[in-house]
Amino acid sequence: MEKILNIKSYYRILLLGLLIWLSFFASDNIIEVVRRALSDSYIAVTTFVAVTLGLFYTLEHVCKLDTDKLLNKYPNWHVPVAALMGAMPGCGGAIIVITQFVSGRLGFGSVVAVLTSTMGDAAFLLLAREPKTAMLVYAISIVVGIISGYIVEKIHGRDFLRKEHETKSEFESHVEKPNVVGYLKYLWLLILIPGFALGIGNAFQIDTDEWFGILSAMQPTLWAGFFGALLSFFMWSINPNAGPSIVNLSGKMTETKGLNIHLERVVIDTNFVTVWVIFAFIIFELLLLLSGVDLAMLFSVWSPLIPLMAVIIGFIPGCGPQILVTTFYLNGIVPLSAQMGNAISNDGDALFPAIALAPRAALLATLYTAIPAIIVAYSWYFFME
Repeated sequence: MEKILNIKSYYRILLLGLLIWLSFFASDNIIEVVRRALSDSYIAVTTFVAVTLGLFYTLEHVCKLDTDKLLNKYPNWHVPVAALMGAMPGCGGAIIVITQFVSGRLGFGSVVAVLTSTMGDAAFLLLAREPKTAMLVYAISIVVGIISGYIVEKIHGRDFLRKEHETKSEFESHVEKPNVVGYLKYLWLLILIPGFALGIGNAFQIDTDEWFGILSAMQPTLWAGFFGALLSFFMWSINPNAGPSIVNLSGKMTETKGLNIHLERVVIDTNFVTVWVIFAFIIFELLLLLSGVDLAMLFSVWSPLIPLMAVIIGFIPGCGPQILVTTFYLNGIVPLSAQMGNAISNDGDALFPAIALAPRAALLATLYTAIPAIIVAYSWYFFME
């Protein structure tokens, strides 16, 4: 039990306790907001993230993907492949490219390409809520990433800042065998299956409470999403391997042997994204409730600076701030130009291993992504909005 409940787990459990308190013992307004935010995060995002990851991991397992062989076979395609890897929802594809650069298999242009095209975990939120917009942002990010990567290679050469040694050993085992406590993963799956059906209904603007007949007055959809979100948060809290398990930092896909490990990887990664989405939703809703400020009016006053602000937020490592920007966009607070600028400038969780393994290359590549981010954001702002 000591291995499970480490010091980080205690802090996470305290956060879970705060969520529960806000959901049952705060003022009526706050209780309503928090319950709704938890439910929406699960029904509208978590269920779709889980299904997406499940499909991706199944494809990975069936096709037996080997990134080393792929890169060695097509050296002239490194930049576009890197951009496509970065466009994968989540940060796994970007982490692969970063670690392949550190191990000397990819050039600096590929790093710029992947950091330009990646949107991190915020991609899941945009895909779940506005898939057509997500496809547009993906297409632009990939094209911009490829162009940026080739320009950087033209300026600096393919070997610029490339290391000759292998990835540091202390990072090669970043992802251990997934370890979801006990049989909770089966309860998680049991809730997810009907939750996904509710998510589809929600996406089509269907009143899913009516599906429950005489129980509809009890808001069954809200409570299903609420308890699903709390379960995901709880499992994230007590799991020592609570970060993304999609890849290890040597750039090789984590093996999946049997349904049990396959399911655990989906659970771990989905819960990780869910926690950030919960925070983003609650922060957004509580800001509206407690401040009494009309955020739409506030941002409209500063509208010419909003795309720049979104680009700057993209420099912050991690996916939390980026999910918050996407939440603002989905709620009509910031325009699509800001979303595009942030999508191009942000590096998600991939920036953490990049800074640890190759800090100079990581910082320089991040600064380079600001140039196309500003160009795209303000081109869309002036010509399309």
